[in-house]
Amino acid sequence: MSSLDLPDQPSGPPVGRVIAMPADTNPEGDIFGGWLLAHMDLAGATPAFERAQGRCVTVAVDAMVFHQPVAVGDEVSIHARVVSTGRTSIRVHVEAWKRSRNQAHAQSMRVTEGVFTYVAIDDQRRPRVLPEIAA
Repeated sequence: MSSLDLPDQPSGPPVGRVIAMPADTNPEGDIFGGWLLAHMDLAGATPAFERAQGRCVTVAVDAMVFHQPVAVGDEVSIHARVVSTGRTSIRVHVEAWKRSRNQAHAQSMRVTEGVFTYVAIDDQRRPRVLPEIAA
């Protein structure tokens, strides 16, 4: 999928926002993918924790795609939504969108997306069954 084919709106609610800083760059001056991945993991945990009604751990990241680079000073907004659940697991689609702070009325662009899998755990860090959803 090319960046021209990407939707112009996030597919999930906002769960985090951060400004890319100089300390987060690689030698070429772009923001490290790992920095962005870490923020996406933290943000994706929000809907997972809500669905699990408690503690979760990240067990997998699938289908990670980097569409555009992020530059120093870009405002990065992260959006996430639960896409499926299992007995103990929750899959969350996470998107990162950037907006240049250097341009007035800059339009947001999706820069990264992936599917994160979280597992609900108990106090002994063992998988636990997800609670039923109240009707």
